[in-house]
Amino acid sequence: MTQPTREDRFSFGLWTVGWNARDPFGEATRPPIDPVESVHRLAELGAYGVTFHDDDLIPFGTESGERDKIIERFKGALEETGLVVPMATTNLFTHPVFKEGALTANDRGVRRFAMRKVMRNMDLAAELGAKTYVLWGGREGAEVDGAKDLTAALDRFRESIDTLAQYSEDRGYGLRFALEPKPNEPRGDIFLPTIGHAIAFISTLEHADLVGVNPEVGHEQMAGLNYTHGIAQALWQGKLFHIDLNGQHGIKYDQDLVFGHGDVLSAFATVDLLEHGGPNGGPAYDGPRHFDYKPLRTEDITGVWESAAANMRTYLLLKERAAAFRADPEVQEALADAAVPELAQPTLGDGSYEELLADRSAFEDFDADAAGARRGGQVRLSQLAVEHLLGARG
Repeated sequence: MTQPTREDRFSFGLWTVGWNARDPFGEATRPPIDPVESVHRLAELGAYGVTFHDDDLIPFGTESGERDKIIERFKGALEETGLVVPMATTNLFTHPVFKEGALTANDRGVRRFAMRKVMRNMDLAAELGAKTYVLWGGREGAEVDGAKDLTAALDRFRESIDTLAQYSEDRGYGLRFALEPKPNEPRGDIFLPTIGHAIAFISTLEHADLVGVNPEVGHEQMAGLNYTHGIAQALWQGKLFHIDLNGQHGIKYDQDLVFGHGDVLSAFATVDLLEHGGPNGGPAYDGPRHFDYKPLRTEDITGVWESAAANMRTYLLLKERAAAFRADPEVQEALADAAVPELAQPTLGDGSYEELLADRSAFEDFDADAAGARRGGQVRLSQLAVEHLLGARG
């Protein structure tokens, strides 16, 4: 079935379908879209959720009375459509006040303003029922190393995240926080640029249990990294709190293509992992399938909604293909031939190195030449994956 339903838990950011296609080199090619219209159109397409930065919904600097009216209209649209808000985030990157940083700005006043801005939108996120709060440090970084005290910046980053987590706990919001890594752009060097950097940083936090990651396909791939491997580690460590799905053609600027419209084999592996947790089972992802993409600048409004539908349809097609791949007896045979199931077997026999030392077959009598000559069988597995992906099997 490639018609999305609410059970598929597909969600979109207001900033995705709402992007009017202005970029650093050209003016907008589309008019703005009312967030209420986005909610209705996404509901019609089969999405289950919508997410937002504070400024996506409420323009920066809006007076309190007008802000309340905007929120009420938005809440009305959610009630009319049944869409939910599973995640929210804060824009700490557009306004010039954040040009040198937000939570890690040199200017203490800017840091305090940024924290209050996040806390204000956390209040709204909790009111709308969000369970996850994403934090992308798009301006947290530097172009000139000497212009930033790097260790103090990490201290301030940690202070901010711990404070925000404590605020959520004290208010009873129950939010989990997801740091979004990105290797570069718009800053020359962004702090916490990869999943590994973010997870290492999280281990230092007072509220580490409340903080995980929100990896994006393009962010990992534009650094030449394997997205599926990254989210597998995050799952393994219990830190995959949210995901951003899109497409990317390798190491270049952040393209934000429709999911699967970049490296489709990688997208196939990602969907297989998210749905099944790996060849031998393991933790699968149970959160929203969130799309953080941008409709191509060439498209009109009709193309915007076609691209939103394309994300969901592509995911469901890949889900079908991944299920067929797993059910194929020849694939199971190929997995066994490549010894993939054996990796789940502990290396130690009884859990101790003493057993290992006593086993002559582990070293003294081990035939390294024979083991080195053994067939790997990985080309066969790769070809089977390609054939399933192309619909030649199952």
